[in-house]
Amino acid sequence: MAPGPGPEPAGRPARRSRRMGRWQLLGLLLVCAAPVLASYFTYYVIRPEGRRNFGQLVEPQRPMPAQALLTTLDGRQQPLGELRGQWLLVSVASGACDADCRDNLYLQRQLREGMGREKERMDWVWLVTDDAALPVDITAGLSQATVLRADGAMLESWLAPEAGHALSEHLYVVDPGGNWMMRFPARLEGAGAAQARRDLERLLRASSSWDQAGRTKEQP
Repeated sequence: MAPGPGPEPAGRPARRSRRMGRWQLLGLLLVCAAPVLASYFTYYVIRPEGRRNFGQLVEPQRPMPAQALLTTLDGRQQPLGELRGQWLLVSVASGACDADCRDNLYLQRQLREGMGREKERMDWVWLVTDDAALPVDITAGLSQATVLRADGAMLESWLAPEAGHALSEHLYVVDPGGNWMMRFPARLEGAGAAQARRDLERLLRASSSWDQAGRTKEQP
């Protein structure tokens, strides 16, 4: 009669349990990331032959420094991470707001309004890099914008301009998870602005199955 199996070596159950735990954690992460990955796959892969996104895709994406503190115009502080939960169309400039800054703010407003019923899924954000007072003549037009003062060095560690350009020349797209994922060319106008709008429309359409307007109380 053949002898039965011997006792299981010490430590093997613990190793098996740890291995199972890792697989379960990986599975959970994939489930959480699946909607975002699916929307990006739809937008960048499943598309008619010859279509190209106008904005430059950021690879790898850069997660926002969520704990970095921003300051509202009335002096309150809030973590950058509180902006997660919505698509963001971001510009960066000094509070003095030169001609490029004004053009970007106008374009942000127009692009968001151009989203029609979907516009509530996107915030247009101006991150002000200093303590300069905002020009009085533009404040009324910022009623729908999110305007926050941010440390310039922190922004440069997260966002980046195209070579040969300044951070303030571009518009940046951030996904609801807080990842900077696209940059539009500097000084958009005319046909470029129309192409940027099409990019945003496709991006919102591709994410419509999982992204809703408004922020939840607990952000990812």
